[in-house]
Amino acid sequence: MGYIEDLRKVIGSQPLILVGVAVAVVNDGGEFLLQKRSDGQWGVPGGFIELGESTEEAGRREVFEETGLEIGRLDLVGVFSGKQHHVKLQNGDEFYPVTAAYISKEILGGDLKADGEETIEARFFSVSELPDQLNPLIKNLINQFALTIERSAYAEKSKA
Repeated sequence: MGYIEDLRKVIGSQPLILVGVAVAVVNDGGEFLLQKRSDGQWGVPGGFIELGESTEEAGRREVFEETGLEIGRLDLVGVFSGKQHHVKLQNGDEFYPVTAAYISKEILGGDLKADGEETIEARFFSVSELPDQLNPLIKNLINQFALTIERSAYAEKSKA
């Protein structure tokens, strides 16, 4: 049994603060890796950290588990939290996530494939062709990731 499940045995459905990660993986064509979850919604790979795990370790683990890709460098985009992110699950469990959002443009290996459990489809999308069934918070996050990429490219051009 995992950490969150153990907590739930003690506190029931009361709201928790849970720390997680979201990782925008970007290929050489500037496309974003999205995963389609079993509920039909698209999003970026991510999940909650395990005890003793860093957010970077969790990000790499989640990307690999959910999509089959191994990634390298992770750049922090921001940390997202607050009441607008509150989640109440169908079983009544509630939580407020604190999400460390990263971007990785370093795909080291692996084969892109859905894990069949958390991910039923995984593929790359351009920012202009994002799927309709995309959570609005994730769409906002991808737009922020895209701005980060643009700023980084501009900064590199300015140095040259």
